Amino acid sequence: MKIVLIGAGSAQFGLGTLGDFFQSKMLYHSEIVLVDINEGALTSVLEKAQRFLDEHQLPFTVSATTDRTEALKNADVVAISIEVGSRFELWDMDWTIAHQYGIKQIYGENGGAGGIFHALRITPVILAICKDIVELSPDAWVFNFSNPMTAITTTVLRKYPELKFIGLCHEVASLERYLPHILNTPFEHLELRSGGLNHFSVLLQARYKESQKDAYPDILEKAPAFFEREMGYSDMLYHVRKTGEIPRTEGEVDRAQLLHERSITSWADRRLFKLILENYRLLPITSDSHLGEYISWAYEVVDHKGILDFYSLYQLQLSQERSGISLEREERLVLILEGILSDSGYEEPAVNVMNHNLIPHLVQDIAVEVPAIISAKGVTPIALPEMDRGFAALLNTYSGVYSLTSEAVLTGKKEYVIQALLTSPIIHQYRGLHELVDVMIERQAPHLDYLR
Repeated sequence: MKIVLIGAGSAQFGLGTLGDFFQSKMLYHSEIVLVDINEGALTSVLEKAQRFLDEHQLPFTVSATTDRTEALKNADVVAISIEVGSRFELWDMDWTIAHQYGIKQIYGENGGAGGIFHALRITPVILAICKDIVELSPDAWVFNFSNPMTAITTTVLRKYPELKFIGLCHEVASLERYLPHILNTPFEHLELRSGGLNHFSVLLQARYKESQKDAYPDILEKAPAFFEREMGYSDMLYHVRKTGEIPRTEGEVDRAQLLHERSITSWADRRLFKLILENYRLLPITSDSHLGEYISWAYEVVDHKGILDFYSLYQLQLSQERSGISLEREERLVLILEGILSDSGYEEPAVNVMNHNLIPHLVQDIAVEVPAIISAKGVTPIALPEMDRGFAALLNTYSGVYSLTSEAVLTGKKEYVIQALLTSPIIHQYRGLHELVDVMIERQAPHLDYLR
């Protein structure tokens, strides 16, 4: 199997994903090609990988190149994890310039004005990568880890509907992190299904495997007391400042071990989460920093300090240098590849694919997050026809924004950017939006120069 990692110069993605692959006996004898535009960072990851393979005598071949087209020839699997430009400098613009024009967004990575500009920057680069894949390895499986996940996946699959493009996000790991404690039962004793839009997804079904009893009533009864004092990002940042230790949170299935066991703040990072739980009787799989990017009334209720501390902690986590490669699984991609190779038929909890009636109550031509069966046939999404109409209606308030953002990328028309902003449920003013777009195109050149 030939596996190409695009964005592998990032030590977090490159070394972490290599560790995932190297611990898998099913992937022995695979050829792994590392690709990045940062030659120095790429060389560093390659040297560490080769040294690790020599020390552990593992049967893999690893090479590196800055030439994407050379790497993609005859690829079986392509994994993409990239950003464009200076990540946090541009994210700060997404957040603060929108605020200057009166837009009360609580964060700016995936939703709201910031999420729109983020999508407009990064999606054209991923489209260019996918164009090369279609031409050089049209049968390859393509797995994307970059955000904004829904905007990217929607746009790629509108442009290249034949491409086997799957978006992967690790937020669903929160179910394994919390439900065993809430229900006092091992995670493997539960049958769960969740779905929605990426970073705007909820647990839809929960059963105890042995008895097939519905577990959702127990979750609704016990979750509030658990989450009311569950650790939040402010607690984690306090821990960092006191100890110097930076806990890993992305994709973790274990709760963070901090200086104290319960949060000093009521519903830390989960005040919006609490209201969704109460009003829709559904358990979100992520917290307010993500959920709040899509909901018009979120700014009124969220834990703003927790969100600011989340952003600070995230920057600290990404600034950490990995010491090397570990033979342990961190992401779910390796499980999917093993499932395809072994024809296992296991159920993967969350993939991002085009809707096509998977969730009937949602807009059809945008990407949704649903479970999937993994087998020799590949990734087969599972339909969720029973999704609650009330929550589906909440999701649909943002679907048009993704649709218009996608069209802006595909056509280069600035008018679609304006329309996406006007459609966004978190934007409540008209005055200044045209100027905001012009300012962002100017400040974020050359990434947005294609918009006319």
